[in-house]
Amino acid sequence: MNFNFKIINMMKIFRYFFWFLLILPAGLLQAQIGEGGMWLPNEIKVMEKDMQGMGMQLSADDIWDTTKPSLKDAVVQLGNGCTAEFVSDKGLLFTNHHCGYEAIASVSTPEHNYLDEGFWSKSFSEEIPVTGVDVTVIDNMTDVTSDILKGISEDLSPRERQSAIDKNINAYLKRFDEDEFKHYQIKPFFKGNKYYLIESTTYPDVRLVATPPKSIGKFGGDTDNWMWPRHTGDFSIFRVYAGKHNQPAEYSKDNVPYKPKRFLKINLNGVAVNDFTMVMGFPGRTNEYLTSYAIKQIMDLRDPARYKLRRKTLDILEKHMKKSEDLRLKLTTKHAHLANYWKFFIGESQGLRRFDAVGAKQKYEKEFQNRVNSRPEWQKQYGTLLDDLKKVYNEIEKYQLARDIHGEIWYRNIDLTYAYAVLRGMMSRMQSDKKFYKRNKEEYLKDIMETAYSSFDADTDKEVFAVLMQHYLDNMPPEFINPDFKDIFDKYGAETIAEKIYSESVLRDPQKVKALFDLPPKKFEKAVAGDIAFKLLYLQEMYYYEKTAAYYDLKEKLDDLMRRYMKAQLEVFPDREFSPDANFTMRVAYGRVKGFKPRDAVYYKPFTHLYGVMEKYVPGDEEFDVPLKLRELYKKRDYGRYANYDGYMVVNWLATNHITGGNSGSPVLDANGNLIGLAFDGVWEGVMEDLYYRPEIARSIMVDIRYVLFIIDKFGDDKRLIDELTITKKPAKRNFKRPERPVPPPVMEH
Repeated sequence: MNFNFKIINMMKIFRYFFWFLLILPAGLLQAQIGEGGMWLPNEIKVMEKDMQGMGMQLSADDIWDTTKPSLKDAVVQLGNGCTAEFVSDKGLLFTNHHCGYEAIASVSTPEHNYLDEGFWSKSFSEEIPVTGVDVTVIDNMTDVTSDILKGISEDLSPRERQSAIDKNINAYLKRFDEDEFKHYQIKPFFKGNKYYLIESTTYPDVRLVATPPKSIGKFGGDTDNWMWPRHTGDFSIFRVYAGKHNQPAEYSKDNVPYKPKRFLKINLNGVAVNDFTMVMGFPGRTNEYLTSYAIKQIMDLRDPARYKLRRKTLDILEKHMKKSEDLRLKLTTKHAHLANYWKFFIGESQGLRRFDAVGAKQKYEKEFQNRVNSRPEWQKQYGTLLDDLKKVYNEIEKYQLARDIHGEIWYRNIDLTYAYAVLRGMMSRMQSDKKFYKRNKEEYLKDIMETAYSSFDADTDKEVFAVLMQHYLDNMPPEFINPDFKDIFDKYGAETIAEKIYSESVLRDPQKVKALFDLPPKKFEKAVAGDIAFKLLYLQEMYYYEKTAAYYDLKEKLDDLMRRYMKAQLEVFPDREFSPDANFTMRVAYGRVKGFKPRDAVYYKPFTHLYGVMEKYVPGDEEFDVPLKLRELYKKRDYGRYANYDGYMVVNWLATNHITGGNSGSPVLDANGNLIGLAFDGVWEGVMEDLYYRPEIARSIMVDIRYVLFIIDKFGDDKRLIDELTITKKPAKRNFKRPERPVPPPVMEH
């Protein structure tokens, strides 16, 4: 009898638990899986058991410890917004090739084109100083929320609240003596509900040590961007130098290699499916706690507006790129920049729709509201939050659409309008600061020349101008269009106006724009203000700014509501661990090596190989050419100790770690904290992960560290660097049976 009673009780418990799982929102279940989080390393203790349950052999203190060297001391932020890692006790850094691209280009010459040819230094004296790149080491992160929110009341308006917080931050930072290398900053987390003091040290003397040619480091180009299978050797190598006593110093020939507190050892054992992986780096921006209203707006309105507009530009660029090789080369960089996020916006919108992100958010919001309604104090504080958010999102929608369309056309797709925008910014500043022109004109001129005119072709830009200005008039909410601006286009037509502007405006000629900056301030202002393009664009832009001014009040209200919504989630879901959205601070993301199913009847394995490079090889192609030496190494199967257990050379692999922009170059670590790869991209089908992470589809793409070393050793013949590394081959704990070694694929001949 007792036995049967226990069985009945257990069956009830199981049944109730089963129904609990069914009604619990998918997002809530998912969020308790650490694969979707970007965790603060100084608070990683809360996820330690979960990580160890997935296979990690480290403790939280091995990752973050300010009393002795830990993994955090080996991971640094590059000044250009990427991540890098120390891999030797002499300040040697690994990062991505695309992270080092501008630095490599800056030290290249027609005689020594390191982008095309690669570069392999054979001694310290051959390492090349680069400008515009520095390295920041994080010394500490401290929770200072109580100090920053001291005296801050919910009765304050959003503007009053922010003003009071800014005063508290400024007062707190006065405790520290900051110099040109030592920095202190306080950053908000959880939408402004928590604040951390970040202490860091910047090292400005960085030198190029080695890089593969772009035919390896950028293999696949724009065609393969965001895509899997991928075959890119996306790495470059730099070194940090320091002055006396290992302190940061500006470049000097007397500086010596920096000695970091910690550097990463390299594991040549490779990875297998379900292996634990950990990424440490500096992800840029995520927004995972948005409401269903925001997700729907992005999915149905904002992303389509942006990718449709960019498609029109790309069609024009591609038409002109076919006219000549010179024009193709001139326009290729602009095309790549625009195509990058054209593809992203499509993937994000489709991913959100495919996985019913709106529906999942609505279920979560229903559970949130039920919990809020269950307690009077919560109902009083948060009872109308979701309704208030919905109302503001409805009000801000037309302004957000207008900003997306205006921003794309004025500042991204048309070179001439970008040049106008820089000049208009200068003119605005000159009205309130008479010395502004003299102090800043070189900086502004550089911006125009490097951004607006680096890939400028007048005939191409003229056609883009005509098409997009008509698109602007057809798609911009009409209340934001100046009637006089519209009348001009209605009377003469976009093509006629484009023809006149690109034959008369100074802005259609980079050399004439450059000559403007040789004029004294008053003549500069007169020449710019009288330009035909400036007058036409200024007519619309000032009207646009006047009519969209209400956006900023709505955005302020929305940000405050989101802060309160985040605060409410932290309170009403005490059983859930929340990771803060990314904000360019150091984070830890952990996961597993896994393939994925992008669509019905298709499964992507998580590994690509060198023979896949040869399968894609197209002689002379800008994106898919393969260097002769690499082809020869492949034919001989001369992989040295870097081949996989099955005799193949692994190039890239996939894992479920959540990364985003800023993570490029991040170290991928094994269960013991050894370096096994470099993170460099995500898959197109999962790019919505910054808004809605789904472990079954979100994948990060890593370059295998063995491929990096193979290229350094066998292709670059740079034994010096290999000898500088600490390489281990400690077997990892795995629950799988290795398959028999397959027959190697045939050599691809062309």
